[in-house]
Amino acid sequence: MENVIASMVEDFENGKVNRRQLIRNLALAVVGVHSVTSPDSLTAETNSSKDSQAVFETAGLDHISYAVSDYGRSRDFYNDLMGWEVRSDNGENQASLAIGDVGNIIIRNNRQSMNQTAGRGDRPPLTGVINHVSWKLKDFDTAAVREELERRGLNPRRDQAGGEGYDSYHVLDPDGWDLQIAK
Repeated sequence: MENVIASMVEDFENGKVNRRQLIRNLALAVVGVHSVTSPDSLTAETNSSKDSQAVFETAGLDHISYAVSDYGRSRDFYNDLMGWEVRSDNGENQASLAIGDVGNIIIRNNRQSMNQTAGRGDRPPLTGVINHVSWKLKDFDTAAVREELERRGLNPRRDQAGGEGYDSYHVLDPDGWDLQIAK
């Protein structure tokens, strides 16, 4: 599975897929419904049938990598707000945090402009973006979550569009990414 994810990230870094395609492919790989026969098939739309047999079985999410403007500020934000455990920190530009039992995140300094293509050959400017990431909380209490987000000055925006019984809040992380915290 690690090789498949590495191949997906490499395709993104080489401009073969955009961010939306990368995230879709990672999500499909994580839930184990994407039938992969070669790395090239990852750029194609998913055309699975109930009778198809997946080549790989996903065991879980290994890691997500965030390129940020200030790794320490982002490390502290996710550690303090979401409870992600700092597993390693080089003290200069990169930290790895455990996301509960879900997987890990690597937060490093090197956020670049969406149109910056230095070191990426003939890659066209990036046009796809991750709209937001939503994390489900244990013991979500609507009022308590809102109060804590407000206490931190994060200006939460409530979102109940996920259907009956669904509740969440959107806030911006230190780099302006839309972080959704859900029930």
